[in-house]
Amino acid sequence: MADSRQYFALPSPFAMKRGGGLRDARLAYETWGTLNAAHDNAVLILTGLSPSAHAASNALDPSAGWWEDIIGPDKAIDTRRWFVICPNSLGSCKGSTGPASINPATGDTYRLDFPDLSLEDLGNAAIELTHGLGVDKLAALVGCSMGGMAALGGLANHPGFARAHVCVCSAPRAQPFAIAIRSLQREAIRLDPAWNDGHYNDASYPEAGMNIARKLGVITYRSALEWSGRFGRIRLDPDDREDDPFGAEFQIESYLNAHARRFTRSFDPNCYLYLSRASDWFDLAEYGGAKDPETAVRNALARMKLERALVIGVETDILFPLSQQQQLAEDLRATGTATTFVGLDSPQGHDAFLVDTGRFGAAIGAFLASL
Repeated sequence: MADSRQYFALPSPFAMKRGGGLRDARLAYETWGTLNAAHDNAVLILTGLSPSAHAASNALDPSAGWWEDIIGPDKAIDTRRWFVICPNSLGSCKGSTGPASINPATGDTYRLDFPDLSLEDLGNAAIELTHGLGVDKLAALVGCSMGGMAALGGLANHPGFARAHVCVCSAPRAQPFAIAIRSLQREAIRLDPAWNDGHYNDASYPEAGMNIARKLGVITYRSALEWSGRFGRIRLDPDDREDDPFGAEFQIESYLNAHARRFTRSFDPNCYLYLSRASDWFDLAEYGGAKDPETAVRNALARMKLERALVIGVETDILFPLSQQQQLAEDLRATGTATTFVGLDSPQGHDAFLVDTGRFGAAIGAFLASL
């Protein structure tokens, strides 16, 4: 199967918000549709923590993307009308420069020598890519989960760069519960002896730490309602149980084990640590110039000069509670931005935007059709 990723060279050095710069850094990205003659039909999509740039299938790579049901001809993000761009996040390990990349100054892997990473760096890098593709102003900037915060950070640094913003299961800052969970995930990785201060390899790899981190993530990405509906208290067949007296006994345990095994070797632990910490650090209020955080957030949103916005949340999301999306919609309206709020009762929790694509797609499609 051909690699449909393309690569964009960021300005060198690429300045990082918290200091330092990256030399010879790049972003992996994919596109769908065609940029029109006016260069005003571009939609930029910023992802959650772990996805690649492969948001949908294309001629070079027909495999399903992580938002396959949303992007394409006659779909919610209709590629007959829109030129769609999806980069892999700066700091990730799916083709873009991150802690798992080679440091040109040393010829060795960056590991923990990678500069402090902020979500603003992700947003700024994605906007540099968009400029490089000939787009001076986006029709819409779509941000999902962590990508929603990166989108807000990018727009705060580039006022007027997008006519519209679609915020999907995200918020202007993380709440203490989400910070606490991510802190535990990072601790699980760092306490694994094989992590070795970031100096692991394929033979000595922090498998246990990554497994625990991923399990914690998966538990919080969904909801208790869904876990009860899918698994209840169903036990494994005796033949499927482990010999360990404290091994998996319930189907939910077996599911988490299998999910973690699939993920653990597919995502670099140091990249996970950097992106996780960047998510905790982000606070849009930093751009608002006011002591009161709520006033500061509104000031920051006002400086983005958005014309339209769509904010979507889910009642069962415990990482980015629906109240955060409701408040964001109110704050956007207070700035004069014409804002649509959609609150869904999906049982899938935070991951609903990846699963309940019918209802998410309907809301996103209707919004983009009105632009």
